[in-house]
Amino acid sequence: MLGKPTYRGSALILPALLAIGLVLSSGCSSKSTKARYQAANAGSACHAKAMPTAGEGGLAWGSTLQIARQKSLHNCMRYASRSGGTPNTCKVVLADCK
Repeated sequence: MLGKPTYRGSALILPALLAIGLVLSSGCSSKSTKARYQAANAGSACHAKAMPTAGEGGLAWGSTLQIARQKSLHNCMRYASRSGGTPNTCKVVLADCK
C-alpha cells in the first residue's frame, strides 16, 4: 500500500506550542512579592478597641496609641453603621501598647 508518508514531526508541533505558551505566560502571571498589606502592621505595638452602644465595634493597630485610637473609632463607626447599630456613640474602651 502506497500512501502518503506520515510525518512524526507534525505530532510534536502542538505540544511544543503549548509548552512555549506556558513558559511565556508564566512570567506574566506571577504576583508581586511585596505584600499588599503589612502583616497586621508587624511593627505596630499599640492597639485600641472602640464599641458603640449598639452594633459592632472596631479593633485597630497603630504605631502610636493615638493612631490606634483614631483607627479603632473609624472602624467602629463603619462597622456599627453596617450592622444597624449607632455609629455616633462609638467610644474607645481599650487602648494599650506593648
